[in-house]
Amino acid sequence: MKKLVLVSLAVMLSASMVFASGNTEQKETETAATGLNITVVTTPSGVDDGSFNENVYDGAMAFAENHPGSKVTPLREPSGNVAKAVKLAGDVVADYDVEVCSGFQFSGITEIAEENPDTQFILVDTFPTDNAVLDNIYAMTFAEQESGFFAGIAAALESKTGKVAVVNGVAYPSNVNYQYGFECGVKYANAKYNKSVECVELPSQAGTDVTGANVGGNYIGSFADEATGKIVANELINKGVDIMLVAAGGSGNGSFTAAKESNGKCMIIGCDVDQWEDGFNGDENIILTSVLKNMAINVERALNRINDGTFQGENVVLTAATDSTGFVSDPAHQQMSDDTIAKLNEAYELVKDGTIVPASNFGGFTPDEFQVN
Repeated sequence: MKKLVLVSLAVMLSASMVFASGNTEQKETETAATGLNITVVTTPSGVDDGSFNENVYDGAMAFAENHPGSKVTPLREPSGNVAKAVKLAGDVVADYDVEVCSGFQFSGITEIAEENPDTQFILVDTFPTDNAVLDNIYAMTFAEQESGFFAGIAAALESKTGKVAVVNGVAYPSNVNYQYGFECGVKYANAKYNKSVECVELPSQAGTDVTGANVGGNYIGSFADEATGKIVANELINKGVDIMLVAAGGSGNGSFTAAKESNGKCMIIGCDVDQWEDGFNGDENIILTSVLKNMAINVERALNRINDGTFQGENVVLTAATDSTGFVSDPAHQQMSDDTIAKLNEAYELVKDGTIVPASNFGGFTPDEFQVN
């Protein structure tokens, strides 16, 4: 009887193991078939802002298109409040495999990530608070000062009035980086190509960075205030500015409108993404060029690493060395002279190899201290 029981137990155990193995294989198959469930969380403007957030979303969508079964859900916290942004990310964390969090507002995500180790987080344009490094957070920031530098060179070389400007949203580090880079680019063009171009600032719109320091510039005070964006741009146009870099999110739409209504007095350098399509004004286009932060390709790269199991948590600053900053040179999407493009290409290589380092918000020196060799 004991022998019979032992045989029966062995058969049952074997069957159980086969069943368990079958369940595991079935689960793995279902996971592979299902793909990644991804959310892109933004604030205050959504994934249709024609700029930063949309480029982040495009990267997630590119991944999903190449991986059937994956899906992407956009979520927006409209107030821009940092605490509310992090709360939204926390409220939905159980519903997604990956959270792509777009913007500085999500730096406080660390505790949520620690409590949810099976969810992967991709932070765009911010590091976790205190630069914490977690296994499930890949955080990317960009050297916006490099792209701003290219914008400053282009503006200085193409300006007819000798007056150019930057219009920013809020004086967070990424925006100050654009401003400082732009000012360095103008300074570079002035010194190297015998120009005398002025960066125009409105004292009433000076920015205060996260340390409380006055950084000057032209700050709207919001990324979602088109009315003020138009007012600031019109003031600059009235002061003779004929080219401006606009790095202001949704507020920048107002600056675009001002340029379109200026009867050819002002052109715009787009920011973060190729904004050529946003520049059409009848048969004309107000976009001189656009300077880039290549977020889409880097979001897609991170998602690919999650998918193939090579993902690891880290905080990285992406530069021209990885083709993550730059400018639009496609003849169909810019209106610069061949000479300007040649000079930009030369500067790009010098930035890429580290010969030129533009000033940044916390880079240790200001545009006034930037040296042109």
